[in-house]
Amino acid sequence: MIDLHCHILPGIDDGAPDTETALSMARLAAADGIRLLACTPHIHPGRFDNDAAGIASACADFRERLREADIALELTTGADAHITPELLPGLRAGRIPTLHGSRYFLCEPSHQVPLPGLPALVRHLLGAGYVPVITHPERLRYIDSHYELILESARLGAWVQLTAGSLTGRFGEGPQAAARRLLEDGVVHLLATDAHNTGRRAPLLTEGREAAAQLVGEEEASRLVLERPQAVIDDLPPEQVAAAPAFAR
Repeated sequence: MIDLHCHILPGIDDGAPDTETALSMARLAAADGIRLLACTPHIHPGRFDNDAAGIASACADFRERLREADIALELTTGADAHITPELLPGLRAGRIPTLHGSRYFLCEPSHQVPLPGLPALVRHLLGAGYVPVITHPERLRYIDSHYELILESARLGAWVQLTAGSLTGRFGEGPQAAARRLLEDGVVHLLATDAHNTGRRAPLLTEGREAAAQLVGEEEASRLVLERPQAVIDDLPPEQVAAAPAFAR
């Protein structure tokens, strides 16, 4: 499996606080069957002022720690980029990294305040040649009252990424219900761990894939954790990738 959203780099955001924790997370990920993991720390100006160069350097250092610890886990880079006015300029300037240097990037809406202009932003980003991957919409506090924002964004061409643990109830009944609704509505493209630690937010994908399979079948569950993530790594155009069920031709 491929995990395209993980806060494993030590000491760089609110994920792994130190190398020991990061290595423990890596061991869990490898044991769970994850072979490739994207290191995607937050980029949130004024809170987490990461950039592409710093993330690449931290990833290279951690890759060496994995080699020394003999942990069979491949790494690549990206970022969990908060929506701000600097999002598109940052992408164009290379300050905000895309996933594995592809056209796809993680796009994090505010957890607290809905963005009515999200569909318009999606159009703008797609027009600039990027594919925004909306991260964990099921965990947004306003998902029930603004569900259509996510549906419309997906219809326009944004990808939708659920947190695997949401499907198993790790974040409570509300996010679990929203995750199932999005999955059953056929607008989900990816499952990822969004891991931050070795506890409730551990890098575990298998449990989420199995929960998804109960709702959408084994074939689609595999697409969520392998085929579509691999398409992102290969930078395939969206029209060449198996569409989410609601958009399948």
